[in-house]
Amino acid sequence: MARGAAFLGSEHAILCGAMSWVSERNLVAAISNAGGFGVIACGAMTPDLLDKEIAATKTLTAKPFGVNLITMHPALFDLIAVCASHGVGHVVLAGGIPPKGSVEAIKEFGAKVLVFAPTLALARKLLRSGADALVIEGSEAGGHIGPVSTSVLAQEFLPALAEDHLVFVAGGIGRGDMVAAYLEMGAAGVQLGTRFACASESIAHADFKKAFFRANARDAVASVQVDPRLPVIPVRALKNKGTEEFTAKQREVAQLLDDGKVEMGEAQLRIEHYWAGALRRAVIDGDVENGSLMAGQSVGMVTSEEPVATIIEGLLAESEQALSRR
Repeated sequence: MARGAAFLGSEHAILCGAMSWVSERNLVAAISNAGGFGVIACGAMTPDLLDKEIAATKTLTAKPFGVNLITMHPALFDLIAVCASHGVGHVVLAGGIPPKGSVEAIKEFGAKVLVFAPTLALARKLLRSGADALVIEGSEAGGHIGPVSTSVLAQEFLPALAEDHLVFVAGGIGRGDMVAAYLEMGAAGVQLGTRFACASESIAHADFKKAFFRANARDAVASVQVDPRLPVIPVRALKNKGTEEFTAKQREVAQLLDDGKVEMGEAQLRIEHYWAGALRRAVIDGDVENGSLMAGQSVGMVTSEEPVATIIEGLLAESEQALSRR
């Protein structure tokens, strides 16, 4: 983990996954203050909102933290400029292949770039193109997911890349034993989201957290793609009325495509805006019936509200014990 920690500038190479509405100033600062590495979820924020969020986070922690930007955001380069103005040290590009010039724009102001890659070939290409580190995230994760499990990705990517590159593993990690296993395989660190979503410092609504405490792994299901022309990235969330409403939303957007009322890019943005709104209803308003309860399959290991520091200490202790047994 030392390589990952040195790269991040944190005590431990434990990243917090960028969860829209959840990974904001309070949780991000708490994770960084506890020795981990907090990451602001920019999501659908405007440049002005991101500017305020970074500034507010800086008032709560003097430790390093990063910013996660969605590659399809229409104001991506303006958001990068905001990160530059604050001297953000690490930017995570998520949600697709980084558009031309984005990696260069981030590196120009001295920040490190972390990217996601679903295939080994693409990972190599992104690393050759200037990305400083890679996050491999399996289908067990919450929110937007790929089709392959974390364990398979780790077996494919780590032997091929870990010796020469920094690779962080994410998706379905709920205990320190699993952290230890991926470190032994060569990972530079790990990323967790679901375990932190219900931390004491998380601003998520009490009812949102209670839904997590009641859930088990099989309650966290992936969304279904309705129309093959609408390349919707699957989203893993706790099954409720909101997951059914998403199916109806896809049909609605597909009809707009049929009628020539929207272009493909606009159609995808409408889907993303749906998720942002549905997630807000659950996280902020506590509407656990109609909102989106994005959660990974490790949700069954989230049984109570704990401070971030306690979660990180527990993960490290379990990891130490697992390595000692070996």
